[in-house]
Amino acid sequence: MKYIFVVGGVMSGVGKGVASASIGAILQSRGFKVTAIKVDPYVNVDAGTMNPVEHGEVFVLNDGTECDQDLGNYERFLGRDLTGANYMTTGSVYLSVINKERQLYYGGKCVEVVPHIPLEVIDRINRAAKLAGAEIVIVEIGGTVGEYQNILFLEAVRMLKLKDPKSVVLALISYLPFLSKDSELKTKPTQYAVRTLNSAGLQPDIIIARASVPIDQKRREKISFNCNIQTEDVISAPDAESIYDIPINFENNNISGRLLKKLNLRPRQKDLKEFRRLSREIHSSTKAVRIGVVGKYFGSGDFVLADSYISVIEAVKHAAYALKAKPLIEWVDAENPGDLNRYDGIIVPGGFGARGVEGKIKTIKYCRERKIPFFGLCYGMQLAIVELSRSRLGWKAANTVEVDPKTKYPVIDVMPEQKQKIAAKEMGGSMRLGAYPAKLHPGTIAYKAYGKKEISERHRHRYEVNPEYIADLQKAGAVFSGTSPDGRLMEIMELPKKVHPFFLGTQFHPEFTSNPMRPHPLFLEFVKALLNKRR
Repeated sequence: MKYIFVVGGVMSGVGKGVASASIGAILQSRGFKVTAIKVDPYVNVDAGTMNPVEHGEVFVLNDGTECDQDLGNYERFLGRDLTGANYMTTGSVYLSVINKERQLYYGGKCVEVVPHIPLEVIDRINRAAKLAGAEIVIVEIGGTVGEYQNILFLEAVRMLKLKDPKSVVLALISYLPFLSKDSELKTKPTQYAVRTLNSAGLQPDIIIARASVPIDQKRREKISFNCNIQTEDVISAPDAESIYDIPINFENNNISGRLLKKLNLRPRQKDLKEFRRLSREIHSSTKAVRIGVVGKYFGSGDFVLADSYISVIEAVKHAAYALKAKPLIEWVDAENPGDLNRYDGIIVPGGFGARGVEGKIKTIKYCRERKIPFFGLCYGMQLAIVELSRSRLGWKAANTVEVDPKTKYPVIDVMPEQKQKIAAKEMGGSMRLGAYPAKLHPGTIAYKAYGKKEISERHRHRYEVNPEYIADLQKAGAVFSGTSPDGRLMEIMELPKKVHPFFLGTQFHPEFTSNPMRPHPLFLEFVKALLNKRR
């Protein structure tokens, strides 16, 4: 087994996830079997109970694992589905070790933080790699070097590197600030990051130099000399117009050649043609479409946190690029939507809770009445049902039980089998999670988009369209074009095309399975509707 560990220095949010995904895509394009793992240093067992403003989007895998958004990057770049084995947290590692100790797995030994926690981490990495049949496993360690939280994961790297140094490469992603006053990229923070890494018994093999601009040869030589690595092992990583340009930028620095040499692997032919084609599509797109995303998870102090809806944003881009369009995505505050007529289309993504709900419902009504293309994802579909109930059926008090538990018309209600879990405050396990099958009905927008009768999509929700009101909703014009195989659960709701150019909502999250090489069919139909509106 060969291992590439990716760690961060200087500050967080410099693109470790995209860098890890890019390295995986590059090595995969060279013919190697690759998988990627995310290690998060928080004590939460998984990401399921965290607010998106706290840690960005919660991504969901086919097996129902609620995980970090970087797993989405891995799937999009590698073009394959991952499992819960590709994700671990400090909480899940400690929980596993404690459970093993209770089951006498350690045979009466004194179980200690070192070596047993790092050994558990190594076991999990190897297990994930074997499940994927990988030759190379890329492991991204969350946080930055020097933080107390990730020191035990760095210890796992040290133990593996000590055992077989030719099988382990450590890549440090470090930010080089650009001081406009001096017109210079500063390397000193990177030098300190490397020395902090040295204090954990580790020396980076590759330094990926993140900066707003490409680094020059002088900065390469300075990092090389002060950080004890070869000049060729300093990889320039400037800001890119699109994240899908990053694998190409990395390969222009011969990153795969340097990695394969250090891992003692024979080079294979290069083939990044899919990413090069995608890059050409992105940069040749000229037809602009303006899309408003109506949500409540944008605010982070005085700044906007787009990571809360990162998969939605990427899915829109995938579809737009495939149709030679340039997406102009703007954030719309759910509590104060403002002028919606300036958008070619509106997306109301998933969410939880009552805040901003009435603003979303007003937005949906505006889109329906003004025939603005509307795409509702999970909560977005549920609120579209509420809006139809109020406007078309005259049920002014209609609501989702999540917002109003005593509503006279509970058109969206919790699944009966989950009520006991919610009552017991077991919120982390009270949702329909992961991939579920659905059947599509001919003659609908959804059926035309997918081009088949049966699909499988990923879910993350507690509430459903209440079966008691389905007949009434159909009389109000709702077409349930996708249902569970037994017909009990409503998966897709739309209005006929003769009534509205595109008004569609999904109970599932189509954004989780969109891929830059294979855009999701519903996002493609949505963007097509925007382009038709512009003609």
